Amino acid sequence: MPALDRLHRLHRFAWPLAVANLVANIGIVVTGGAVRLTGSGLGCPTWPRCTDESYVAHGELGVHGAIEFGNRMLTWALVVIAIACFVAVGRTGRTRATVLAAVVALGIPAQAVLGGITVLTDLNPWIVAGHFLVSMAIIGVCVALLDELRGPTRPASDRLRPLAWLVLAATWVVLYLGTVVTGSGPHSGDLESRRTGLDPQVMSHVHAAAVYALLALTLGLAVLAHGLGATVVRRAAGALLALLLVQGVLGFVQYFTDLPEVLVGLHMLGAALVSAAVTWTLLSTMSRRAEWAQPKSSGSSATATNSSDR
Repeated sequence: MPALDRLHRLHRFAWPLAVANLVANIGIVVTGGAVRLTGSGLGCPTWPRCTDESYVAHGELGVHGAIEFGNRMLTWALVVIAIACFVAVGRTGRTRATVLAAVVALGIPAQAVLGGITVLTDLNPWIVAGHFLVSMAIIGVCVALLDELRGPTRPASDRLRPLAWLVLAATWVVLYLGTVVTGSGPHSGDLESRRTGLDPQVMSHVHAAAVYALLALTLGLAVLAHGLGATVVRRAAGALLALLLVQGVLGFVQYFTDLPEVLVGLHMLGAALVSAAVTWTLLSTMSRRAEWAQPKSSGSSATATNSSDR
């Protein structure tokens, strides 16, 4: 049957859909940032409807309503991509990859609910922070899925892995403190939304101190990887270090220029890229001995063998 044949061939789309998953989840971070930076966080003042009478924005809500509603609609695009990715990856017969794809597919509607809670709580800064951090976690899972599908062959780097875990932990401390700084600063998403009440200047210095520690740890990992001849780890740590330096420069510039919206938006994009890079850095210390293999299709099922599923 033609329909069944097309289903068997879905595994061919696993890789491009996994890439689309990552790109889309990074993109929603940027568009979500645009909602907040334009003061459109309550453009649709309730959830799941846009208003008490309508699920869609209307003219009376103005440009803020259009921006917020547009961002909500993008979530549906993410859902479609994530479900298609899950189905395609499932056809490869690779258990771990399928689980990772399922986590992404389930994480996106969970994010939508959390986003709704942020609206219902009038953009409570602590809930907004959680909403952002869950996106960072989903991005990390997307990277793990890509590595599971077509990651490069590499040996285990047992001596480097503990330091890589420490870099990951430090990155998450930095990401969290970044949300605390944001929650105490001026870009609340709506003029009526409350802030955390913390001193934004003090929190900025605390955040910067954590960044310095992260830079030192990442540099140490890159240097140690170079000394041990761990090429994959060295490249991953080097890329992460470069991103952190760019993020640091952006952070300083936006701090001393009163947080212009464009720079804050770029800083959010940088945070998403850092989440992806630090995940890859940790994965690079773990062995991967099998290259991508096309699954075999027969009858009503497709199977594949991957040494990482041992």
